[in-house]
Amino acid sequence: MSTECIDDGQQDLTRLYQDHHPWLLQWLEKRVQDRLQAEDHAQDTFLRVIAAKDTPSLNEPRAYLTTIAKRLLINHWRRNSIEQAYLARLAAYPEERVISAEDSAIVLEVLREIDELLNQLPAKVRKAFLLAQLDDLTYAEIGRQLGVSDRMVRKYMAQAMFQCLSAGF
Repeated sequence: MSTECIDDGQQDLTRLYQDHHPWLLQWLEKRVQDRLQAEDHAQDTFLRVIAAKDTPSLNEPRAYLTTIAKRLLINHWRRNSIEQAYLARLAAYPEERVISAEDSAIVLEVLREIDELLNQLPAKVRKAFLLAQLDDLTYAEIGRQLGVSDRMVRKYMAQAMFQCLSAGF
């Protein structure tokens, strides 16, 4: 790859950033209502663009940036809801059973990792796994909820367990 090609790519990224960063930042700030958080998401959006191996020729750069930013926001909101649910659950425990701030941070990080792992699974596999683990439903009950056979639920569970085991959980 010639340095001329690399220079062209860097110029394209620089131009994309200069032309669209202020707009993206404003777009994000309207959604998160926090300037610093919007700045973080804008930076993450452009980092994803840089990290993309095959950045497409952008006829609609704002649509491309919006798609990336929306995905980042969805992930952020999902992680935030997990954290809030964990903190609410933790607050319900008697004071003598409350864990340290360090242990709490470790638990939150593990929960985020598990969420990311489960998010890679197909929707029905993830739902079956969560129904079994969190709601303690039988495979027959899960099958009824998902509209699939017990056998399919077993396959879903095997797939989810394999994903967890391969990730070290």
